[in-house]
Amino acid sequence: MRIALVINGASRAVASGTTPEMIRAKLVAAGIEPLGEADRGAPLPVRIAAAASEPEIDALVVAGGDGTIACAAAALVGKTTPLGILPLGTMNFLARDLGVPLDLDGAIVNLAAGVQRRIDVGEVNGRTFLINSVLGLPARVTRHREAHRRHLGLRTLLRWILGVLRHLGRYPRLTVTGTIDGVPRTWRFRLLAVVIGDYVERPGHVLVRAPIDAGRLTLYVLAHLSLARTLRLALGFALGDWRQLPDVERLPAANLTIASKTRALRVMNDGEVALIPAPLRYRIHRQALTVIVPRSSAQP
Repeated sequence: MRIALVINGASRAVASGTTPEMIRAKLVAAGIEPLGEADRGAPLPVRIAAAASEPEIDALVVAGGDGTIACAAAALVGKTTPLGILPLGTMNFLARDLGVPLDLDGAIVNLAAGVQRRIDVGEVNGRTFLINSVLGLPARVTRHREAHRRHLGLRTLLRWILGVLRHLGRYPRLTVTGTIDGVPRTWRFRLLAVVIGDYVERPGHVLVRAPIDAGRLTLYVLAHLSLARTLRLALGFALGDWRQLPDVERLPAANLTIASKTRALRVMNDGEVALIPAPLRYRIHRQALTVIVPRSSAQP
């Protein structure tokens, strides 16, 4: 198997001691040939674009977190080259949704023995995302992202939410106007999330999505975030009934536009924050990306 490999040196695992040399050695030991990069010092999008253009490769493989994977997806949308994932990030939500092993050795085995599956890709004003696009407090309080740099679980999620709550007085609720499937709406919220597919409720499982290949978006709006509401939301995650809470508005969205009085909105796509000019126009590209997944995850 011949692959183009891009390793994000800023990923959590690399920062913790998993070196690029170790990753390459493990790939070679598994019978996978990683091509060398011409310029490892170039910006990540440039490196990924160059790797995606390599001729006669069996896959483009990226080692990093969800933001790195989304960057690679932008280079592969609509192409036949499959994307391989070595989940070295913090949350690794996409790998979890796809059933890709979260340990490096298991993820490498999946590259060699896995199968191809096509999944949906989201877009907002030309920017690609594979999981969700979030507005509001989480996108603004970026310094609390370090709370994610730990093992994913309910305790971590609650710690992060409580950190956000400390900033409620500093950041007022956002007001936007929108059009969802042709119907005008106005939202005033603390958090608004556009999700590819939808979240499913499973006791003890945090933000698991399904399906991710049906060509659908789901809009979640939380108008209020108080301490009591946040604790109830965390309990809902534990019990698997959080979508039914009265504070959670959930709407299917085939076509979505979000406008604002401000010229740009701070948006967090797959954990990466950017200032995007308004209005925000969301699109879904059904099954536009091919990924390598375990055989058990080949069917949704």
